Amino acid sequence: MYLTRFRVNTGRTEARRLLGSPHLMHGAVNMGFPDLPARDGQGPRVLWRVDRTHQAETVLFIVSPARPDLSHLVEQAGWPTLETPGWTTFAYAEFLDALAAGDTWGFRLTANPVHHIRLPQDAPGARTKRAAHVTPHHQMQWLLQRQEKAGFEIVPKRADRRLTEHGDAYELIVRDQQPLQFRRTPTKQAGQDVRFTRVTFDGRLRITDAAAFRRTLTHGLGKSKAYGCGLMTLAVAGAR
Repeated sequence: MYLTRFRVNTGRTEARRLLGSPHLMHGAVNMGFPDLPARDGQGPRVLWRVDRTHQAETVLFIVSPARPDLSHLVEQAGWPTLETPGWTTFAYAEFLDALAAGDTWGFRLTANPVHHIRLPQDAPGARTKRAAHVTPHHQMQWLLQRQEKAGFEIVPKRADRRLTEHGDAYELIVRDQQPLQFRRTPTKQAGQDVRFTRVTFDGRLRITDAAAFRRTLTHGLGKSKAYGCGLMTLAVAGAR
């Protein structure tokens, strides 16, 4: 497994096009690999996420089973005249193997929190439809409902720091909600557009099941993984 960090040059027109289209960015990321892993859920997959950091940088993170070659992205969205390669790839397997139950980490996750509902006008017994969670409370609950199976628990706040008026009892914030809609190909009809809501979670977690947690880090969490969702990264607790 590999973790790659690519700094995006937002001054370039093509970079802004990629940042504005999850579909285009998905294609650009996939072009970094001559052979993509099977998307059958059995093995790790290519995951990616775009972060705007506190230094006003825009960074593309990629987790992948194979080492990528992002030369084409340097041409499109980097600094192609510089001598440096434009991205840094780290061997990730040793870090993953060292994770253990009880470890506490700061984390960031961009995800697509959804649930299944029936609308009032639906016929009795009609199939449920996937819909986005649109409030921070429900988005937070979506993550809390998945933490046990995913091998971690969100760290509770100390009693003297809890904001009980809003039920905010965890070291967790939800930010940057972004409704997205795009057409995968020009020939698709408008009713077939891809629609989802992307949000970012920042917080602190404690590993409860190391094997399940490694799977979360390498397989992703939630829906829309092809479009920049599902990738969780870790940092020393308290550092970001």
